[in-house]
Amino acid sequence: MASDSRPQPLTAGSPRVVVAGATGFAGALAAHLLWRHPGFELLAVTGRSQVGRRLDDLYPRYRVPLEIQELDLDRLGEIDAAVVAYPHAAAAPTVGELREHGARVVDLSADFRLGSLSAYEQWYGAHPRPDLMAEAVYGLTELHRSRIAGAAIVANPGCYPTASLLALAPLARAGLIADLVIDAKQGISGAGRVFDETTHLSIAGENIVPYKVAAHRHTPEIEEQLALAAGGEARGADTLAVQFQAHLVPLDEGELVSCYVTPTRTVAGSELRELYADAYAGEPFVEVVEEPPGVREVRETNYCRVFAAADQHTGKIIAFGALDNLWKGTSSQAVQNLNVMFGAPETAGLA
Repeated sequence: MASDSRPQPLTAGSPRVVVAGATGFAGALAAHLLWRHPGFELLAVTGRSQVGRRLDDLYPRYRVPLEIQELDLDRLGEIDAAVVAYPHAAAAPTVGELREHGARVVDLSADFRLGSLSAYEQWYGAHPRPDLMAEAVYGLTELHRSRIAGAAIVANPGCYPTASLLALAPLARAGLIADLVIDAKQGISGAGRVFDETTHLSIAGENIVPYKVAAHRHTPEIEEQLALAAGGEARGADTLAVQFQAHLVPLDEGELVSCYVTPTRTVAGSELRELYADAYAGEPFVEVVEEPPGVREVRETNYCRVFAAADQHTGKIIAFGALDNLWKGTSSQAVQNLNVMFGAPETAGLA
């Protein structure tokens, strides 16, 4: 069993953080990263199951020696921040309770990712706390860093949108996307701990399976953020309709998106290289690479690798993004956002 001591000493007055929903993959990894973080104090890990069990018993490799408890904000006392790792619709009420106690929140669900209430209702149904939507900032750090710094609620992006938007943002900002198809592939950890008919190992092994065909809920998230990157409105009349298709592949974790772009004009390879180099110069966690990336290159890191090429035969642009869906796609990105929110070095606990 793990020792109760942290590997690094906490700084005086470190923000006190709770991970709500620590029994799932994303919450457990967030707890792991925060337990070892030099600038935060992980006060508690909570869950709706496994209460009384230590997290390092449930997830031995993370070695977080805290007992899982029910979320009781009055008993926990003063909390500066929380990572909420609940499913959509279940997260928003807890986010509201945390805000009433003065905590700043990074929410891993989809509850606050969309700026448009009508878009949320179209894809997810009734919103449980629409009154909180105005407080939320979309948490793709590389696109919204300055707003995240002062945010009360940060809506951590979905893993597919993170890879897709980092691969496509330079093109969107330059007004180069006329039409877009995203072919996305992810390991089975993206489905969480509960297996269903699409994630059973007998189907996932030695196979590739498309899922949520023509109905994936990450589609409006990508559309909104590309519209904003291009200088438009989140749900304007000219919002680009994105064709997004996800696939399950026989990996534990990892994600690759291949984006096929019909540009608004002819783009040379040299212009693409300059565009991406300028867009991500100085970004600590986005690597513009010279060859198409693979998921092994970014496994268990907060890095996203991007690459773009111009196809002179078809006139299209092909852009790739590779990341670890549990890390940069979810939990380590949440810690990156916490770093920005509390004025810590952005790479603290991650590099």
